[in-house]
Amino acid sequence: EDVALLTPACAIVTNPGADTRRGETVSMKKVLQDFYADIEEIQEPGRVEAGDIMMVEEHFYIGLSERTNQAGAEQMSGFLEKYGMSGSVVTLEEVLHLKTGVAYLENNNLLACGEFLTKAEFQQFNIIEIDERESYAANCIRVNGTVIMPKGYPNAHKTIADAGYPIIEVDVSEFRKLDGGMSCLSLRF
Repeated sequence: EDVALLTPACAIVTNPGADTRRGETVSMKKVLQDFYADIEEIQEPGRVEAGDIMMVEEHFYIGLSERTNQAGAEQMSGFLEKYGMSGSVVTLEEVLHLKTGVAYLENNNLLACGEFLTKAEFQQFNIIEIDERESYAANCIRVNGTVIMPKGYPNAHKTIADAGYPIIEVDVSEFRKLDGGMSCLSLRF
């Protein structure tokens, strides 16, 4: 996910903040050419990783982090606006990526933990709180009405189920060792 943001109108190849991720964009651009007529690219000095970007309808929240800088966020917002969408920034203080602690589940429902519970940018949403002890489960994805979440987080599972969502649990314990979460492991069209 970190090397490209896919929208209904275009693909945006990022410029990862982690130097070790830079070569991935070359391969990703080749793959995306089979699916998108319009492909944009973030350029230096902009740095963006798509794990810092959360889509809510036609608006994209862009987390400013160690991996995504202001110049990258401005380029990203410019590309989004070019295609009739919008973007705004959220400053991160505690987590690696925005989607480490927040996931939009549609219908104005936002799964969140930690610093995202009180962020002014998210107070218009119905916040579904994930207990900090199971914060890894806040990084989940919704596909076709079902929430796909990491296996092994019973309190988070109950919280999401109580909110009315069907759930599929996936064992991603090996990916967690490398800071990989559910959204990190997917590129959704």
